[in-house]
Amino acid sequence: MDFDRAYANGAFIAGGDSYPAQWRRAADQYRPKGELDLPYGPAPRNQFDLFWPKGTPLGLFVFVHGGYWLESDRRDWSHLAAGAVARGWACALPSYTLAPHARIRDITQEIDAAICAAAARVAGPIVVAGHSAGGHLAARMGNPDRSALVKSRVKRVIPISPLADLAPLMQTKMNDDLRLDEAECASESPARHPLTCPANIWVGAQERPAFLWQARSLSENWAAPWTVAPDKHHFNVVDDLCDPNSALMNICLTGL
Repeated sequence: MDFDRAYANGAFIAGGDSYPAQWRRAADQYRPKGELDLPYGPAPRNQFDLFWPKGTPLGLFVFVHGGYWLESDRRDWSHLAAGAVARGWACALPSYTLAPHARIRDITQEIDAAICAAAARVAGPIVVAGHSAGGHLAARMGNPDRSALVKSRVKRVIPISPLADLAPLMQTKMNDDLRLDEAECASESPARHPLTCPANIWVGAQERPAFLWQARSLSENWAAPWTVAPDKHHFNVVDDLCDPNSALMNICLTGL
């Protein structure tokens, strides 16, 4: 099996090269609405943006960006706060140190710290969603080895097109920078650890087979529901976070 091909996305999406510019334009338009560049740790990328609703927030929604832990930034995704904010939730979007400057285990700790910092600003329940590598990080926030605050206040995780078992990535060229080994795959694969809060795994019906396998494996190992979104691929599967009335936002926030 060609694992590099299996985990490639853009080459299999029509107009895939155009998506990063689209995301950045939408994010640039929305980002001025936020409280920006808030620190949560000592590293240069240990910052988050916080978007507030009108009135007292119902809780805190956290979105963690993807990019195979190698690229992207919170500034590319600010617009995805819109759906949660319209429903009365505060929304935090953290950046994190990218590989090879950090191991995945270090990035997991950074996201825990970012949630703790945002939680100090916003009362109420916390929902953590993330996309792709960010879906991995969101899923890790539902494992039992998290900080006391995360374990007590995170009430739902929504991994979107997540990387749930990291072992296949050891066979890709990305691993030159990720530096995954068997021990880290075991400790950092959320599918190999119990779930401590409710979860729903979300994935696009038009995703690469490897991502459908990852999502289903996480669902089965956690005994948690998974949703296959019709007509969605890896690059547009997160778009419905902008819509407060979308099925994805209902999965994220209804009942909390």
